[in-house]
Amino acid sequence: MSTAEADTAPLDDVMLAMDVVDTLRHNQDLVTRELSEGNREQQLIDKLREIYRQQGIDVPDHILKEGVTALSQSRFVYTPPKPGLGTTLARLYVARRRWLPALTTAVVLLAVAFGGYFLAYKPFEQSQIEAARNELQVVLPAQMDAVYQTIFEETKVQQAATSADELRSRGKAYAAEGDKADAERVLAEMTAIRDTLRQVYTLKIVNRTGVKSGFWTFPEINTDATNYYVVVEALDETGKPLSLPVLNEENGVTETVPLWGLRVPESVYRTVEADKRDDGIIQGNTVGLKQYGFLDIDYTVPVLGGAVTRW
Repeated sequence: MSTAEADTAPLDDVMLAMDVVDTLRHNQDLVTRELSEGNREQQLIDKLREIYRQQGIDVPDHILKEGVTALSQSRFVYTPPKPGLGTTLARLYVARRRWLPALTTAVVLLAVAFGGYFLAYKPFEQSQIEAARNELQVVLPAQMDAVYQTIFEETKVQQAATSADELRSRGKAYAAEGDKADAERVLAEMTAIRDTLRQVYTLKIVNRTGVKSGFWTFPEINTDATNYYVVVEALDETGKPLSLPVLNEENGVTETVPLWGLRVPESVYRTVEADKRDDGIIQGNTVGLKQYGFLDIDYTVPVLGGAVTRW
């Protein structure tokens, strides 16, 4: 036997033994019968030799014996590994081509989401909270102080400063409680006082074609009485009409309007009526003056203090 033949002989023996085991597995009835009848191992070997001879294969007895022994010892048999963590990890590793791309994508998306939440959203949310806190604790109180100081310096009536100071105290209390809406509402009221102080205009009866200069109505609560109104407008120092907030005494709603009906005594209404009837022009059409630093209009004719915005 050459060297190459010597080297390959053991492998041939192993392959033959494996084939014997495979033959036995495919002939379970033979194995069971021989074993159940209590025959010796040699008889099973004889049976195997006959099977191979029928196939034209000459298998040495020691190979047949090796195959029978290997079958009894469960050699050349694949035994699945028992379930466990190691088995599960091994199977996951083998199948990594199926799940690894999806897992990688999920991990990346999760990292982006967490990064966005903790590096972007949370800092933004915190900055919003800090901005809101700063507005309530610093900005709004400072604005209230500034508006009050302006009112105090520009007013010519104590009422404006007193009202503004009361509003400021109330507004700061709202801000300290975290009530932004009410704090801003108070600031708006203070700003309205300041703006009113700065207004300068003349209140005149409207005297132009297409617009009534006056009218009268029966109040719903007392139909036996009659209310007389002159229609007025506010003109600034340049003669430009202004729109002002006016409380409608009939419905309690304040509207910002360029014209409104000012309630006056009947005597004033008749005087205006006669003045206009004379030549179509109302010479005495000034009914009041609003001066800088004051809250109220200084009326030049008697008025009854009510007004309407619709007629």
